[in-house]
Amino acid sequence: MNLKEFVDLLEKNGKLKRVTKEVDPVYEVAALMEDAGDTPLYLENVKGSVLPCITNICSSRELVALALECGPNEIISKISNAINNLSEPKTVNTDSYKEIEASLDNLPILTHQTTDGGPYIASAMAVAHDDEHGRNISFHRAMKIDSNHMVMRILDRHLKEYMDRGLKEFAYCNGVSVPVLLGSATSFEIENDEMAVANALADSPVIEVGGHMVPQSEVVMICEFTGELHDEGSFLDLTETPDIIRKGPVIEIKKIFVRDDSIFHALLPSGPEHKVLMGMPREPTIYNKVNEVVDCHDVFMTHGGGSWLHGVVAINKKNDDDGLKAIDAAFAGHASMKHVWIVDSDIDITNPQAVEWAMATRFQGDKGIVVKTRVKGSSLDPSSNPETRETVKVGFDCTIPLNRDKEDFIKPKPAMKVKLEDYLD
Repeated sequence: MNLKEFVDLLEKNGKLKRVTKEVDPVYEVAALMEDAGDTPLYLENVKGSVLPCITNICSSRELVALALECGPNEIISKISNAINNLSEPKTVNTDSYKEIEASLDNLPILTHQTTDGGPYIASAMAVAHDDEHGRNISFHRAMKIDSNHMVMRILDRHLKEYMDRGLKEFAYCNGVSVPVLLGSATSFEIENDEMAVANALADSPVIEVGGHMVPQSEVVMICEFTGELHDEGSFLDLTETPDIIRKGPVIEIKKIFVRDDSIFHALLPSGPEHKVLMGMPREPTIYNKVNEVVDCHDVFMTHGGGSWLHGVVAINKKNDDDGLKAIDAAFAGHASMKHVWIVDSDIDITNPQAVEWAMATRFQGDKGIVVKTRVKGSSLDPSSNPETRETVKVGFDCTIPLNRDKEDFIKPKPAMKVKLEDYLD
């Protein structure tokens, strides 16, 4: 399913709410997204925009599962299998795109918070090509400067390396399928094509638009780096704290392509969809790393940790040191993670109270803790060293000791189940 088909499926299943009233892209749309929680919204009339707007399409595990045609508890294994069994996408022909005025004023680019440095596109990805390394697809937020220019936030990773190798022109794509969203959010070696993950999740062809091979998208912007730098930020990131203002590369919008029925995908920074799209693709990479050393049962990036800094890993413990091994492997699976809890497979890792209970009843601080000092952390953590990003990482082994009677650590099942309402007059 492309995005338009998924939107139709959401509406068919009664999971979509439509807003027909005109809404302002400055604060009002973001306020609606906040109030909607994890409910997808279709905004038919965004002030100044030639396109309607869709949001919250991946704001819960249940919605992602619907798009991947699996159960919520099967998502990790499905993404993990796709990562381990890459499938190169096929190219299909299309003539459904038309070029419109290359003006950002025609798109529903949102100002989310009073702390924002300007209007932001937070849901688009750069699709770039390098003669040696091939295609790279990665999420990059972009702040509007004027009708034809934006400043991008680009980390020191693959797109930056492409730039250093001479990349000038690339495509900036908005409104892709859920498999492409997940594939593009997965961290790979530079020679791997993120579309191969998307295509392994579901049939995800590429198309040629404006001379660039891109995933099927609602909006394709052809952009060029100008060589200039501009202040970018601040921006409310995953941790729900403002990211700092820094210099970023300026891009010029050369062309914009849409279809007659295109929808613009908007994302609320630090909202449920942002956290799902950033955190969920980390879970299979952690799962794979942990599974190399112990029997991994499940992984969850917690919402309280911004779906980025905190993780819970459930294992099937077979050896005394499995918990400690899992801690090291989990940090290797996601370098930005700051704290990780290792629990037994009977614990519901999506329930923070259950994880806290495991820590309260199964953890001992003199032998179940791993502390890593002066290591590289995440730029999203405001408590890390602002210059070096060094931090302290801590792992907690909250698993049952093998030399103890397991029954002493298990909640007994109720002897009897009743319904109070059956006993009331």
